[in-house]
Parts: sequence; C-alpha cells; structure tokens
Amino acid sequence: MSLHSSSKSLFVAAALLLASGTAFADASDAASRIELRDFCPPGFELVDGNRCELRTLYQNYESLRYAGVGGPRTGLPKVRDGFSPQQIDLGRYLFFDPLLSADNSVSCASCHHPDLGFADGRPRSRGIGGAEVKRAAPSLWNVAFLSSFFWDGRAGSLEEQMQGPLYDASEMGSNPVELLTELNASDDYRRLFRNAFPGNDDSPTLDNVYTALAAFQTTLISLNSRYDRYAHGYHDALTEDEKTGMNVFRSFVARCAECHTPPLFTNQQIAVIGVRDPEGVPFDAGAQDVTGNPGLRGGFKVPSLRNVSQTAPYMHSGTFTDLRDAAEFYTLGRGHALPDVEKERIIVHWHIWEPGLSDTELDRLVDFLQTLTDETFKPQIPDVMPSGLVPIGTLPEALASRHASSTSTSNQ
Repeated sequence: MSLHSSSKSLFVAAALLLASGTAFADASDAASRIELRDFCPPGFELVDGNRCELRTLYQNYESLRYAGVGGPRTGLPKVRDGFSPQQIDLGRYLFFDPLLSADNSVSCASCHHPDLGFADGRPRSRGIGGAEVKRAAPSLWNVAFLSSFFWDGRAGSLEEQMQGPLYDASEMGSNPVELLTELNASDDYRRLFRNAFPGNDDSPTLDNVYTALAAFQTTLISLNSRYDRYAHGYHDALTEDEKTGMNVFRSFVARCAECHTPPLFTNQQIAVIGVRDPEGVPFDAGAQDVTGNPGLRGGFKVPSLRNVSQTAPYMHSGTFTDLRDAAEFYTLGRGHALPDVEKERIIVHWHIWEPGLSDTELDRLVDFLQTLTDETFKPQIPDVMPSGLVPIGTLPEALASRHASSTSTSNQ
C-alpha cells in the first residue's frame, strides 16, 4: 500500500470515527431534550389528581349484561384508565425502545406494530435472532377492556402479560436484572422515571416499568370506525352492502356476534373452534395446557375484530392469510379442519355449526368487517429514544406494501 493510500485510509477512518461520535453526541443531546407530555392522549380527559380518563359515547349506553348478541348501542366492559399523562408517555418511549431486549434488536413494537393493527403480520412472531415463537401476536387495540391476556388467557393483567415476552429467551430475551441495569445506565431514563413517578427513588423499578407500559397500552383505543358512527345514529356511515353484512354477522344463522359481541367484538371467552394448525406445526392444545381441562383442548381466546382488516394472518397460528378465507372457515362445518387424531378428543364450541352461508353472504360479511377499521388514535412513534437507540418503527418492505393495500381497501 502506498503512503498516499495509507494516509487516505487513516483519514477516512478518522472521519468515520468523528462522524460516529458526532451522531452519538447528537442522539445524546436529543435524548436530553425529551420531556414527557403533560396532557392526555386523544380520547382521554385530564381530571383531578393528574389522571387521564377515557371518554366515549359508549359510556352513555347500558352494560353488556342481558344484551344478547349486543345491539349497536350497547355499553363496553369496564375500562382500565386513570394513569397520568407522564406515565403514559414514558410507556410510549419504552414500548418502541429496543433497549428492553437482550441484544437491543427488538422492541414491544416489533411484534405489535401500529401500522399492522398492533400485531406483526406474521403467522408466528419472531424474537431476538429471528427466533420464531409458538403463536401469532394478538392485536393490542382496546386491551384496556380485557380481563385476560395471551391466546390461552393465562395472564390476568397487562403487567403479568408483558413479563412473558420481556423475559422469554425466544422473544425479547432480557431478565429483570439486565433490564434495570440498562435503564439505570441512562441519565435520561432516570430523569423521565422521576418525572412520571414523583416521590419514588432515583432509580427506575420493575413495577414502574410495568406500570408505564400498561399505561401506554390502555390508551390504544379504537372505537370510532364507520361502524361506530353507524351505531351512534349516522346510518349513512355504512353502505347497503355493509349493512347487509352486519345483518349476516348479527343473525342467528351465522351467529358471529354471539362470540364477537359488539361493541368490543369479543366476549373474552375461551372457545374451541377446531382450527387446523399449519402443515408441519404440532397441534397446539391452547387453554388445556393452562387449565388442565381436556374440554378446552385446542381452545383460545376469542379475539376482538376491531381493525381486523389490518391484522392478517388470522387465528392463533396465522392459518388464514385472507379475511374471507377466515370467514369461510366457520361455514364449512363442525371440526372439518381437524386432523383425524384430534376429532375424537376435541369438543368444538356449540356455536360452530354449519350455517351454509352463500358466497354473496360471505362477501358482504367481509365488507362489514372492514368497517371496523379505526386508527384515529394511533400513537406517534418517537423520533428519538432516551436510550439513544433507533426506535422501532420501520416496516419490512413486504409488510409495508400489504399494509398500504389493506388500508386503501378499508378506507373506501
């Protein structure tokens, strides 16, 4: 190598090092300027005690009790709210920060992305190192109303649920000691935790981490779709085809609304519907493994259908890539998809029968399901992180293309 070439290489290396140092300094400066919001997210009102409370027209309607399949003007389950604006905003930063994973490569948003209905567009989610986990990521929209979590219902609170992915070796791969060490190494995170939890010790605690993440997730409210505008009295919000689809959905022939009960579009129960797992994937016993009850073999929580057009593929293991195929599954007969070895062991839910819906009825049903899309309160992904890491917010190209297509269809 010539002296000139060597000198040039040294110059380039020095320039890169300087640029890297400048970028780090810029990120550090930006992080130091982060201030937590002192106002509530859209849809919430700041009340006495620095608490954010949800406000929705559904609060004017009676509860779900004795409501049958749920008329349009039916109340919602009890909501979890009352967090401070600062706790909610701190949770927003934590949610998108890859600092929470063992190798700083994934965040909560990696599996629950705002542009994919707070799911991840995969049949089964992927954690650190690209490891594939057992099931698909469920949507987080409207989790403030849920009483159990995970597909098999094994967690009773958001705080309990989040410890699963945070510490699972195949998901985020962290552990409580490492998580606190990472957060306490950040002057900016320590400052923000003091702001969100005044009167606490200088250092972030696990309970505060869990509270902040829960606070943010409970603000992911989706209750202003075209269906909701129809339900509140604006009948022109739906087309005639969509109204026909709603009538199919609520009919005692299709019986969709008996499990996907409006207005949350889930009854939050475990149901055995007889879905076949994808080829080569072992049969998933679901809630049986949690409860020990053989009657719940193959049972999973009834998911909400809110923003369902954004959350393909469908079912606990992404069996169906298309919404119409998922709808058609329910009209093909009890247990038709089960492997022979399971047909004598599984007790399929009695609502799963043979409604015999026509192709036209299935098409109208899908038309209606697409009216449940509402991303009005989709939160802003932070530009910078208190950790200085790059926030998770860019979709892989294939998923971004699919999202753009589904969004265009659902907004028609």
